[in-house]
Amino acid sequence: MLATVIVGVVEGTTSDGSIDTFVVVTGLFGGLALFLMGMDRMTRSLRVIAGDRMRSILGRLTVNRFAAAGTGAGVTAVIQSSSVTTVLVVGFITAGLMTLQQSVGVIMGANVGTTITAQIIAFKVSRYALGMIALGFILRLVTKNERRRSQGDLILGLGLVFFGMAVMGDAMNPLGESEAFRDWMAGMDNPVSGILAGAIFTAVIQSSSATTGVVLALAFEGLITLDAGIALILGANIGTSVTAQLAAIGKPPDAHRAAWVHTLFNVLGVVIWIPFISQLAAIVESLGGGLARQIANAHTIFNVVNTLIFIWFTRQFADLAYRLVPEKPEAPVVMPKYLDDGLIRTPSIALDRARLELLRLSQRVREMLADSIPAVLGGTGDDLITIEAMDDEVDSLYGSIVSYLGRLSKQELGSSDSDELFQLMEATNNLEAIGDIIETNLVQLGLSRLEQDLVVSKETSQLIEKFHTKILDAYELAMLAVTQKNEAAAHRCAAMKSTINSMARKADEFEAVRLVADEPNRVANYAFETDVIAHLKRIYWFTRRTARVAVPVPERSDG
Repeated sequence: MLATVIVGVVEGTTSDGSIDTFVVVTGLFGGLALFLMGMDRMTRSLRVIAGDRMRSILGRLTVNRFAAAGTGAGVTAVIQSSSVTTVLVVGFITAGLMTLQQSVGVIMGANVGTTITAQIIAFKVSRYALGMIALGFILRLVTKNERRRSQGDLILGLGLVFFGMAVMGDAMNPLGESEAFRDWMAGMDNPVSGILAGAIFTAVIQSSSATTGVVLALAFEGLITLDAGIALILGANIGTSVTAQLAAIGKPPDAHRAAWVHTLFNVLGVVIWIPFISQLAAIVESLGGGLARQIANAHTIFNVVNTLIFIWFTRQFADLAYRLVPEKPEAPVVMPKYLDDGLIRTPSIALDRARLELLRLSQRVREMLADSIPAVLGGTGDDLITIEAMDDEVDSLYGSIVSYLGRLSKQELGSSDSDELFQLMEATNNLEAIGDIIETNLVQLGLSRLEQDLVVSKETSQLIEKFHTKILDAYELAMLAVTQKNEAAAHRCAAMKSTINSMARKADEFEAVRLVADEPNRVANYAFETDVIAHLKRIYWFTRRTARVAVPVPERSDG
């Protein structure tokens, strides 16, 4: 056989005809490792090739449950990971772009999408495996074009998948002569035993694709019956629910709810099929094809029929998920809400999540900016300390975003993703700088006012507050530009430069007139008030810079 000839795998029997357990076990798990390595390489390349497309498709989801299921199936068929699809959905829920009920259809459809793995493997084109590996490697080696390199990775990964299948098949072939193994496999004909074995194996390996690969390898060698193969595949659907639950640990409540929707759907789906495994076997036998193809078809039919049944109960699934994971009061420590390390290998999606986290950061900074001037001009010490404490939240989110973008920068990024990463990093740094100006400079000015017992006149307060309002308007435009890539907002923010400069000059002229007024602490008041204006102007400088980074705008020469 191919694997035996190429890699020198020795026969799985000893000289006396008994089974060499070491060769069988190492062959099985070595082949499984090749299979999973190929799957990983293949899916990573697919995510790079289709990343932006799947993001836009999911982003345009309608409230139609059937469209949602179709989209979930299509996206998962491309990226070959229902977990990634579920994580994307959680992001849309958290961002308010989709309700949990609307997401249920996507999660159900994702299960249908994963069946494409079994359908591809069932073709058994292992004779071409090494050719695919060679072709994929050459494509990756000779081209510098990012898309071509990803296509080479895709072909190489698919070749490794088929080669791993061949290695597993060769390793397990001698088991057909083992009476103990035949007896054990006969026990798999009992649906409960087969489902339990498939669930445990999948939960331990943390990959339903691995279980699928092993089951189909057994089928290719004629070491399994159709009923046993179907039971093991059904068990894999339950086992992969454990993966989803583990992935949700430490994540927001919506992640846990989505995981529970996935678990409930899979478990209930398997339970209702247990009495009908023989009928399902008869259906796929009538469709023809070899044993591996029949198992792959059973896997597809199982998931498609379940989706068609449960798609009518999306509201009930969502309600049950909310009962299992009720709302909890938000923790006092601000933690990142959207950043997910599981998406680092899908840069286009990870950048979207970083942009959502940047929106949270911008909202915290906006609160600081809005509250700062009233507190600085006339607030109490407690008001100022409250604003100062808000910067701790800003620093925490800032650190999380920068760290996440740093890890993301180590991935293979296309030019557009690299540019976007740089823009997000620049915008994050600018927001942190604004927070520092408020905490370090404006708050300290407010505390100095209290120490010196300075009183700001009504006219001066109105002038500074008007200037502050204009800065807030510019800030909101900049954040609109960054978080929504709104070019018009970026232009409007940049165009405010002349207005801001004009207002700053008028404020300076007003202060110059006030300096000679016959009032107590006039010099100290002058220094305090002009410093406040100068720091607000610095905030606008970072604000305009943020807008220009998000959507480049030609620099204006106005004064």
